[in-house]
Amino acid sequence: MSRYWSNLIKNIEPYTPGEQPDDKKYIKLNTNENPYPPSPRVIEAVKRVANESLKLYPSTTCDELKSAIAWHYGIEKEQVFVGNGSDEVLAFSFMAFFNPGRHILFPDITYSFYPVYSSLFNIDYRLIPLDDDFSVTVEGFCRDNGGIVIANPNAPTGKYLPLESIEKILQCNSGSVVIIDEAYIDFGGESALKLVNEYPNLLIIQTVSKSRSLAGLRVGYAMGHKELILGLGRVKNSINSYTLDRIALAGAVEAFRDEACFRENCQKIIRTRENAVTRLKAMNFSVIDSKANFVFISHPSICAETLLQRLRERGILVRYFNKPRIDNYIRVSIGSDDEMDIALKAMEEIILLQ
Repeated sequence: MSRYWSNLIKNIEPYTPGEQPDDKKYIKLNTNENPYPPSPRVIEAVKRVANESLKLYPSTTCDELKSAIAWHYGIEKEQVFVGNGSDEVLAFSFMAFFNPGRHILFPDITYSFYPVYSSLFNIDYRLIPLDDDFSVTVEGFCRDNGGIVIANPNAPTGKYLPLESIEKILQCNSGSVVIIDEAYIDFGGESALKLVNEYPNLLIIQTVSKSRSLAGLRVGYAMGHKELILGLGRVKNSINSYTLDRIALAGAVEAFRDEACFRENCQKIIRTRENAVTRLKAMNFSVIDSKANFVFISHPSICAETLLQRLRERGILVRYFNKPRIDNYIRVSIGSDDEMDIALKAMEEIILLQ
Protein backbone atom coordinates (compact mmCIF):
# COMPACT_ATOMS: atom_id res chain seq x y z
CA MET A 1 0.00 0.00 0.00
CA SER A 2 1.54 3.28 -1.10
CA ARG A 3 1.88 6.16 1.36
CA TYR A 4 0.73 8.40 -1.49
CA TRP A 5 -2.70 6.79 -1.75
CA SER A 6 -5.66 8.81 -0.50
CA ASN A 7 -7.59 7.54 2.50
CA LEU A 8 -10.47 6.73 0.14
CA ILE A 9 -8.35 4.43 -2.01
CA LYS A 10 -6.71 2.82 1.01
CA ASN A 11 -10.06 1.79 2.44
CA ILE A 12 -12.13 0.97 -0.62
CA GLU A 13 -12.73 -2.63 -1.76
CA PRO A 14 -12.70 -2.55 -5.58
CA TYR A 15 -15.01 -4.60 -7.76
CA THR A 16 -13.58 -7.98 -8.77
CA PRO A 17 -14.28 -8.79 -12.43
CA GLY A 18 -14.64 -12.31 -13.79
CA GLU A 19 -11.44 -14.16 -14.50
CA GLN A 20 -9.92 -13.51 -17.95
CA PRO A 21 -7.05 -16.04 -18.06
CA ASP A 22 -4.54 -16.34 -20.89
CA ASP A 23 -2.60 -19.40 -19.71
CA LYS A 24 -4.62 -21.72 -21.98
CA LYS A 25 -7.85 -21.95 -23.92
CA TYR A 26 -10.95 -22.31 -21.76
CA ILE A 27 -14.67 -22.62 -22.28
CA LYS A 28 -15.58 -19.28 -20.68
CA LEU A 29 -18.88 -19.49 -18.87
CA ASN A 30 -17.91 -16.99 -16.16
CA THR A 31 -18.48 -13.47 -17.52
CA ASN A 32 -21.92 -13.60 -19.19
CA GLU A 33 -20.56 -12.86 -22.65
CA ASN A 34 -22.63 -13.69 -25.70
CA PRO A 35 -21.35 -16.85 -27.44
CA TYR A 36 -22.44 -15.60 -30.87
CA PRO A 37 -20.81 -12.92 -33.03
CA PRO A 38 -22.37 -9.49 -33.49
CA SER A 39 -24.21 -8.40 -36.60
CA PRO A 40 -22.06 -8.41 -39.77
CA ARG A 41 -23.18 -4.81 -40.17
CA VAL A 42 -21.30 -3.99 -36.96
CA ILE A 43 -18.09 -5.48 -38.31
CA GLU A 44 -18.36 -3.56 -41.57
CA ALA A 45 -19.02 -0.29 -39.76
CA VAL A 46 -16.03 -0.81 -37.46
CA LYS A 47 -13.73 -1.54 -40.42
CA ARG A 48 -14.97 1.51 -42.27
CA VAL A 49 -14.39 3.87 -39.38
CA ALA A 50 -10.99 2.37 -38.59
CA ASN A 51 -9.89 3.04 -42.15
CA GLU A 52 -11.34 6.51 -42.50
CA SER A 53 -11.54 8.70 -39.43
CA LEU A 54 -9.59 7.66 -36.33
CA LYS A 55 -7.43 10.79 -36.58
CA LEU A 56 -10.48 12.84 -35.59
CA TYR A 57 -12.14 13.15 -32.19
CA PRO A 58 -15.51 11.38 -31.86
CA SER A 59 -18.81 13.17 -31.44
CA THR A 60 -19.40 14.64 -27.98
CA THR A 61 -23.18 14.41 -28.40
CA CYS A 62 -23.36 10.88 -29.87
CA ASP A 63 -26.56 11.97 -31.63
CA GLU A 64 -26.55 9.22 -34.26
CA LEU A 65 -26.36 6.50 -31.63
CA LYS A 66 -28.95 8.19 -29.42
CA SER A 67 -31.27 8.42 -32.41
CA ALA A 68 -30.77 4.72 -33.21
CA ILE A 69 -31.57 3.75 -29.62
CA ALA A 70 -34.57 6.08 -29.49
CA TRP A 71 -35.89 4.63 -32.76
CA HIS A 72 -35.49 1.07 -31.47
CA TYR A 73 -37.42 1.77 -28.26
CA GLY A 74 -39.92 4.29 -29.59
CA ILE A 75 -38.83 7.19 -27.39
CA GLU A 76 -37.29 10.61 -28.01
CA LYS A 77 -33.57 11.11 -28.57
CA GLU A 78 -33.52 13.51 -25.60
CA GLN A 79 -34.54 10.62 -23.37
CA VAL A 80 -31.33 8.71 -24.12
CA PHE A 81 -27.86 8.97 -22.58
CA VAL A 82 -24.87 6.90 -23.76
CA GLY A 83 -21.60 6.09 -22.05
CA ASN A 84 -18.57 3.83 -21.97
CA GLY A 85 -20.32 0.67 -20.83
CA SER A 86 -23.23 0.46 -18.40
CA ASP A 87 -20.76 0.52 -15.50
CA GLU A 88 -19.76 4.07 -16.43
CA VAL A 89 -23.41 5.05 -16.84
CA LEU A 90 -24.09 3.64 -13.36
CA ALA A 91 -21.15 5.60 -11.93
CA PHE A 92 -22.42 8.82 -13.50
CA SER A 93 -25.89 8.07 -12.12
CA PHE A 94 -24.58 7.71 -8.57
CA MET A 95 -22.91 11.11 -8.93
CA ALA A 96 -25.90 12.75 -10.58
CA PHE A 97 -28.77 11.55 -8.39
CA PHE A 98 -27.53 10.37 -4.98
CA ASN A 99 -26.33 12.61 -2.15
CA PRO A 100 -23.96 11.96 0.78
CA GLY A 101 -25.94 11.89 4.00
CA ARG A 102 -28.97 10.22 2.38
CA HIS A 103 -28.73 6.44 2.29
CA ILE A 104 -29.72 4.56 -0.84
CA LEU A 105 -31.24 1.08 -1.06
CA PHE A 106 -30.35 -2.03 -3.03
CA PRO A 107 -30.70 -5.79 -2.43
CA ASP A 108 -28.28 -7.66 -0.20
CA ILE A 109 -27.53 -10.04 -3.06
CA THR A 110 -26.96 -8.15 -6.30
CA TYR A 111 -24.36 -6.69 -8.65
CA SER A 112 -21.30 -6.06 -6.48
CA PHE A 113 -20.41 -2.77 -8.17
CA TYR A 114 -23.23 -0.99 -6.28
CA PRO A 115 -21.46 -0.97 -2.88
CA VAL A 116 -18.18 -0.06 -4.61
CA TYR A 117 -19.71 3.04 -6.19
CA SER A 118 -21.42 3.90 -2.91
CA SER A 119 -18.06 3.89 -1.14
CA LEU A 120 -16.30 5.73 -3.95
CA PHE A 121 -18.85 8.57 -3.97
CA ASN A 122 -19.37 8.64 -0.19
CA ILE A 123 -22.99 7.48 -0.43
CA ASP A 124 -24.45 5.62 2.55
CA TYR A 125 -26.45 2.52 1.66
CA ARG A 126 -28.79 0.00 3.25
CA LEU A 127 -29.09 -3.59 2.06
CA ILE A 128 -32.62 -4.93 1.63
CA PRO A 129 -32.64 -8.72 2.15
CA LEU A 130 -34.00 -10.87 -0.63
CA ASP A 131 -36.60 -13.50 0.24
CA ASP A 132 -35.50 -17.06 0.89
CA ASP A 133 -36.11 -17.83 -2.79
CA PHE A 134 -33.96 -14.79 -3.77
CA SER A 135 -36.95 -12.65 -4.81
CA VAL A 136 -36.86 -8.86 -4.33
CA THR A 137 -39.30 -7.75 -1.62
CA VAL A 138 -41.30 -4.72 -2.72
CA GLU A 139 -42.10 -3.73 0.88
CA GLY A 140 -38.41 -3.50 1.69
CA PHE A 141 -38.01 -0.63 -0.77
CA CYS A 142 -41.00 1.36 0.47
CA ARG A 143 -39.15 3.24 3.19
CA ASP A 144 -37.23 6.50 3.54
CA ASN A 145 -34.28 6.67 1.15
CA GLY A 146 -32.15 8.86 -1.07
CA GLY A 147 -32.38 6.55 -4.07
CA ILE A 148 -32.84 2.95 -5.17
CA VAL A 149 -30.89 0.62 -7.47
CA ILE A 150 -32.33 -2.73 -8.56
CA ALA A 151 -30.85 -5.07 -11.15
CA ASN A 152 -33.65 -6.74 -13.13
CA PRO A 153 -33.12 -9.59 -13.84
CA ASN A 154 -30.96 -9.62 -10.75
CA ALA A 155 -27.31 -10.63 -10.75
CA PRO A 156 -26.02 -13.14 -9.91
CA THR A 157 -29.33 -14.94 -9.34
CA GLY A 158 -31.07 -14.25 -12.67
CA LYS A 159 -34.39 -13.66 -10.86
CA TYR A 160 -36.84 -11.33 -12.59
CA LEU A 161 -39.04 -8.74 -10.87
CA PRO A 162 -42.41 -8.23 -12.63
CA LEU A 163 -43.38 -4.77 -13.88
CA GLU A 164 -46.24 -4.43 -11.42
CA SER A 165 -43.73 -4.78 -8.57
CA ILE A 166 -41.43 -2.16 -10.08
CA GLU A 167 -44.39 0.18 -10.45
CA LYS A 168 -45.28 -0.24 -6.78
CA ILE A 169 -41.72 0.69 -5.84
CA LEU A 170 -41.91 3.76 -8.08
CA GLN A 171 -45.21 4.83 -6.59
CA CYS A 172 -43.91 4.83 -3.02
CA ASN A 173 -40.64 6.59 -3.93
CA SER A 174 -41.70 9.65 -5.89
CA GLY A 175 -39.12 11.80 -4.11
CA SER A 176 -36.06 9.77 -5.13
CA VAL A 177 -34.57 8.30 -8.31
CA VAL A 178 -35.19 4.60 -8.90
CA ILE A 179 -32.58 3.00 -11.17
CA ILE A 180 -33.51 -0.28 -12.86
CA ASP A 181 -30.36 -1.93 -14.18
CA GLU A 182 -31.56 -4.03 -17.13
CA ALA A 183 -28.29 -5.50 -18.38
CA TYR A 184 -29.99 -8.89 -18.91
CA ILE A 185 -33.55 -7.86 -19.76
CA ASP A 186 -33.47 -9.11 -23.36
CA PHE A 187 -33.26 -12.78 -22.33
CA GLY A 188 -36.87 -13.19 -21.26
CA GLY A 189 -37.93 -10.25 -19.13
CA GLU A 190 -40.06 -7.22 -19.97
CA SER A 191 -38.35 -3.84 -19.77
CA ALA A 192 -39.72 -1.14 -17.47
CA LEU A 193 -39.33 1.31 -20.35
CA LYS A 194 -43.11 1.59 -20.78
CA LEU A 195 -43.18 3.29 -17.36
CA VAL A 196 -40.63 6.00 -18.19
CA ASN A 197 -43.09 8.64 -19.40
CA GLU A 198 -45.35 8.08 -16.40
CA TYR A 199 -42.67 8.20 -13.69
CA PRO A 200 -40.12 11.04 -13.93
CA ASN A 201 -37.98 9.39 -11.21
CA LEU A 202 -37.36 6.20 -13.25
CA LEU A 203 -33.99 5.66 -14.93
CA ILE A 204 -33.36 2.51 -16.95
CA ILE A 205 -29.80 1.41 -17.72
CA GLN A 206 -28.95 -1.14 -20.39
CA THR A 207 -25.90 -2.32 -22.35
CA VAL A 208 -24.91 -3.69 -25.75
CA SER A 209 -22.46 -6.12 -24.07
CA LYS A 210 -24.84 -9.03 -23.57
CA SER A 211 -27.73 -9.34 -26.00
CA ARG A 212 -25.94 -7.53 -28.85
CA SER A 213 -22.64 -9.45 -28.51
CA LEU A 214 -20.53 -6.32 -28.02
CA ALA A 215 -18.85 -6.72 -24.62
CA GLY A 216 -15.57 -5.66 -26.23
CA LEU A 217 -17.00 -2.40 -27.57
CA ARG A 218 -17.99 -0.92 -24.17
CA VAL A 219 -21.27 0.88 -24.81
CA GLY A 220 -23.98 1.40 -22.21
CA TYR A 221 -27.00 3.67 -22.19
CA ALA A 222 -29.69 5.12 -19.94
CA MET A 223 -33.28 5.99 -20.75
CA GLY A 224 -35.54 8.20 -18.71
CA HIS A 225 -37.12 11.60 -18.26
CA LYS A 226 -35.31 14.39 -20.13
CA GLU A 227 -34.29 16.08 -16.87
CA LEU A 228 -32.56 12.92 -15.66
CA ILE A 229 -30.73 12.63 -18.98
CA LEU A 230 -29.61 16.26 -18.72
CA GLY A 231 -28.25 15.51 -15.26
CA LEU A 232 -26.15 12.64 -16.61
CA GLY A 233 -24.84 14.92 -19.35
CA ARG A 234 -23.68 17.44 -16.76
CA VAL A 235 -21.63 14.75 -15.02
CA LYS A 236 -20.15 13.42 -18.26
CA ASN A 237 -19.13 16.85 -19.48
CA SER A 238 -17.50 17.58 -16.14
CA ILE A 239 -15.29 14.49 -16.45
CA ASN A 240 -14.77 13.55 -20.10
CA SER A 241 -16.73 14.85 -23.07
CA TYR A 242 -15.41 12.03 -25.30
CA THR A 243 -16.60 8.93 -23.45
CA LEU A 244 -17.28 6.89 -26.61
CA ASP A 245 -14.77 6.49 -29.41
CA ARG A 246 -15.61 6.46 -33.12
CA ILE A 247 -15.37 2.68 -33.44
CA ALA A 248 -17.74 2.09 -30.52
CA LEU A 249 -20.23 4.63 -31.85
CA ALA A 250 -20.27 3.21 -35.38
CA GLY A 251 -20.58 -0.39 -34.22
CA ALA A 252 -23.32 0.29 -31.69
CA VAL A 253 -25.42 2.20 -34.24
CA GLU A 254 -25.46 -0.80 -36.57
CA ALA A 255 -26.19 -3.19 -33.70
CA PHE A 256 -29.45 -1.34 -33.09
CA ARG A 257 -30.30 -1.21 -36.77
CA ASP A 258 -29.95 -4.98 -37.27
CA GLU A 259 -33.01 -6.11 -35.34
CA ALA A 260 -33.08 -9.58 -36.91
CA CYS A 261 -29.59 -10.54 -35.72
CA PHE A 262 -30.31 -9.26 -32.22
CA ARG A 263 -33.57 -11.23 -31.94
CA GLU A 264 -32.08 -14.42 -33.38
CA ASN A 265 -29.14 -14.47 -30.94
CA CYS A 266 -31.38 -13.80 -27.95
CA GLN A 267 -33.72 -16.61 -28.90
CA LYS A 268 -30.85 -19.06 -29.36
CA ILE A 269 -29.54 -18.26 -25.87
CA ILE A 270 -32.99 -18.61 -24.32
CA ARG A 271 -33.49 -22.03 -25.96
CA THR A 272 -30.05 -23.19 -24.83
CA ARG A 273 -30.70 -21.93 -21.30
CA GLU A 274 -34.00 -23.82 -21.01
CA ASN A 275 -32.41 -27.00 -22.29
CA ALA A 276 -29.54 -26.60 -19.82
CA VAL A 277 -31.98 -26.07 -16.95
CA THR A 278 -33.76 -29.33 -17.80
CA ARG A 279 -30.48 -31.24 -17.81
CA LEU A 280 -29.24 -29.60 -14.60
CA LYS A 281 -32.43 -30.48 -12.75
CA ALA A 282 -32.09 -34.07 -13.95
CA MET A 283 -28.68 -34.08 -12.21
CA ASN A 284 -30.40 -32.93 -8.99
CA PHE A 285 -29.14 -29.34 -9.18
CA SER A 286 -31.19 -26.63 -7.57
CA VAL A 287 -31.66 -24.01 -10.31
CA ILE A 288 -32.90 -20.49 -9.59
CA ASP A 289 -35.49 -19.41 -12.17
CA SER A 290 -33.55 -17.25 -14.64
CA LYS A 291 -34.52 -14.63 -17.20
CA ALA A 292 -30.86 -13.82 -17.87
CA ASN A 293 -28.11 -15.33 -20.03
CA PHE A 294 -26.84 -17.33 -17.06
CA VAL A 295 -28.12 -19.75 -14.43
CA PHE A 296 -27.43 -19.81 -10.70
CA ILE A 297 -27.11 -23.36 -9.40
CA SER A 298 -26.35 -25.43 -6.31
CA HIS A 299 -25.93 -29.16 -5.76
CA PRO A 300 -26.63 -31.08 -2.52
CA SER A 301 -23.66 -33.45 -2.79
CA ILE A 302 -20.79 -31.16 -3.83
CA CYS A 303 -19.92 -27.73 -2.54
CA ALA A 304 -19.83 -24.89 -5.05
CA GLU A 305 -16.17 -24.02 -4.58
CA THR A 306 -15.13 -27.62 -5.22
CA LEU A 307 -17.30 -27.75 -8.33
CA LEU A 308 -15.71 -24.51 -9.52
CA GLN A 309 -12.21 -25.92 -9.17
CA ARG A 310 -13.00 -29.28 -10.77
CA LEU A 311 -14.60 -27.60 -13.75
CA ARG A 312 -11.56 -25.34 -14.09
CA GLU A 313 -9.30 -28.39 -14.12
CA ARG A 314 -11.33 -29.56 -17.12
CA GLY A 315 -10.91 -26.21 -18.90
CA ILE A 316 -14.33 -24.78 -18.02
CA LEU A 317 -14.67 -21.46 -16.19
CA VAL A 318 -17.74 -20.53 -14.12
CA ARG A 319 -18.23 -17.84 -11.45
CA TYR A 320 -18.24 -18.33 -7.69
CA PHE A 321 -19.13 -15.71 -5.05
CA ASN A 322 -17.81 -16.39 -1.56
CA LYS A 323 -20.52 -14.36 0.17
CA PRO A 324 -23.20 -15.07 2.77
CA ARG A 325 -26.30 -16.94 1.52
CA ILE A 326 -24.82 -17.70 -1.91
CA ASP A 327 -21.51 -19.39 -1.07
CA ASN A 328 -22.85 -22.75 -2.18
CA TYR A 329 -23.92 -21.54 -5.63
CA ILE A 330 -22.09 -21.07 -8.90
CA ARG A 331 -23.17 -18.87 -11.78
CA VAL A 332 -22.93 -20.43 -15.22
CA SER A 333 -23.11 -18.22 -18.31
CA ILE A 334 -25.02 -19.67 -21.24
CA GLY A 335 -22.62 -20.56 -24.02
CA SER A 336 -23.24 -22.16 -27.38
CA ASP A 337 -25.00 -25.52 -27.54
CA ASP A 338 -21.64 -27.29 -27.97
CA GLU A 339 -20.05 -25.43 -25.04
CA MET A 340 -22.99 -26.17 -22.78
CA ASP A 341 -22.98 -29.83 -23.76
CA ILE A 342 -19.31 -30.11 -22.77
CA ALA A 343 -19.88 -28.25 -19.49
CA LEU A 344 -22.97 -30.28 -18.55
CA LYS A 345 -21.26 -33.59 -19.30
CA ALA A 346 -18.33 -32.46 -17.15
CA MET A 347 -20.69 -31.65 -14.28
CA GLU A 348 -22.34 -35.04 -14.61
CA GLU A 349 -18.94 -36.74 -14.48
CA ILE A 350 -17.82 -34.70 -11.46
CA ILE A 351 -20.98 -35.60 -9.53
CA LEU A 352 -20.68 -39.29 -10.35
CA LEU A 353 -17.09 -39.28 -9.08
CA GLN A 354 -18.10 -37.48 -5.90
